[in-house]
This record gives sequence, C-alpha cells and structure tokens, in this order.
Amino acid sequence: MFGLFSAISVQKAVRDQLEGIPVTNLYYGIAWFTTLLSILLLTIGLWNADLTKSEKGFYAMAFTLSIFAAIAVQKNTRDVKASQQDGNNSPGNNTEK
Repeated sequence: MFGLFSAISVQKAVRDQLEGIPVTNLYYGIAWFTTLLSILLLTIGLWNADLTKSEKGFYAMAFTLSIFAAIAVQKNTRDVKASQQDGNNSPGNNTEK
C-alpha cells in the first residue's frame, strides 16, 4: 500500500506540474523518495525472504504490476474527469439562459 500510494503521488505531482498547477518541491521530492524507498524495501525483503526464486519473482512482478495499475487508474480517472469538464464547457452545451 505504501508503494501504491507513493506511485500515485508521483504521478499526480508530475501531472500537476505539466498542467501548470503549483506543486511544492518538498512534496515532489518526498513523493519520489517514498516511491524509491518502497521499491528498495521490497527488494531487501525479497532478498532476505526464505522463498524460491520463482516466488520472489512472482511477488516482484505483482508489486510492479500493482504500481502500474494504480498509476493507470489514477491517470484514466483524471483524464475522464477533465474530458467531462471540457464537454460541459463546450459552446454547444450551454445550459444557462
């Protein structure tokens, strides 16, 4: 959960910066640090675990795919929300009279 939240925070901070929404350098740095820390902690945990190599690989891939999925869901949710807001502001869609 730590890694998933961290990856979502990084994605949000990067996206906010690209869209011109202010993001503090402190938050941006912490988001990257925690994401890398979660990956490091998983690596250390798997290295020291009493598991077969195939099990370690399974857990590593599950973690990687979970991070990817969390980022993809957050990105798609934000894109859908933005397109809905753009659709509500289009000239042919005025509901005010």
